[in-house]
Amino acid sequence: MAKVKIQGHASGTGILTVTAPNTSTDRTITLPDATATIATTAQLPTVSSTAPSSPAEGDQWFNTSASKVSGIRTKAIAVYNGTSWNEATVGLPFATGGTITTSGTYTIHTFTSSGTFTPRVSGTVDYLVVAGGGGGASSHAGGGGAGGFLTATGFSVAATGLTVTIGAGGAGIATASSANGGTGGNSVFSSITANGGGGSGQGEGVTGGSGGGGGSNATGNQAGGAASQNSAGGASYNGSYKGNGGGGGASASGNNGFEINGGAGGDGISNSYSGVAVTYAGGGGGGSGNPVGATIAAGGNGGGGDGSYGMVNGTAGATNTGGGGGGGAGTTGVGNSAGSAGGSGIVIIRYLT
Repeated sequence: MAKVKIQGHASGTGILTVTAPNTSTDRTITLPDATATIATTAQLPTVSSTAPSSPAEGDQWFNTSASKVSGIRTKAIAVYNGTSWNEATVGLPFATGGTITTSGTYTIHTFTSSGTFTPRVSGTVDYLVVAGGGGGASSHAGGGGAGGFLTATGFSVAATGLTVTIGAGGAGIATASSANGGTGGNSVFSSITANGGGGSGQGEGVTGGSGGGGGSNATGNQAGGAASQNSAGGASYNGSYKGNGGGGGASASGNNGFEINGGAGGDGISNSYSGVAVTYAGGGGGGSGNPVGATIAAGGNGGGGDGSYGMVNGTAGATNTGGGGGGGAGTTGVGNSAGSAGGSGIVIIRYLT
């Protein structure tokens, strides 16, 4: 039978020599040169269905109740930080909501449709909020403006449900009409609101997160729409039924129209909060003027739709990018082409795992 021998060291250095079981090799345990208590009953976690009264900083409590108590979920352990109880159970996620993935040291919540982001405890997160892009009008129209693009780090969140709203893309105008393209829907995260992109105009572009491009279905050049958050739309060429302005993007204004061709949409901004680099919020390309010799006015990088040329319709902004829709083209006596819808928005929230 194995024996354990504890022997005090004569020099008083605080070393115990222990003969380990099943071996003749000694093992040593070094004790501090001071009186110390490994733990007292008071320092062990309190196991109860109610939070301990008058807790001190560092106290622990295991909630045995079948429901949440003092903000602590059932069967979870909490630590008192001197002000409040905070859950400390290993393995529980910081928050719920959206599609949850990880990349490196970050946990990522991606919302492509509206929902709720609910942290278990207070903390800070990084966010990307992109609104829906503006739609393109039909004949002689500019490109739709990109949805507003907002991002920040270190945003404080509380342990409560936070609203997430994904803005829809603005409507495109499919038939010959004097109507402007539809303005994109706002995207929301908590107190943060990204404004929908401005619709394209047949006259002046519409104001939005980024402004819609100006259209040439009027005498003289028509200004692009102003930006409430990012970049303005481009202007149409100086003359009726000429090239139309591109929609503004997150990083650049829409390009002005030319005598025949429409202006390209402004570029968006690249962001890696999803775990890979993605460009969002490009403006839609403006529709062309005279179809003879006209070429495509490209949508801006970041989901912007191409503008119409000749009798080829504009293309829609890409889904969940906030890209603006392409504007319609046309010349009196020849025919008109359709503008297209803007792309829907997106919200991405990340935090250190």
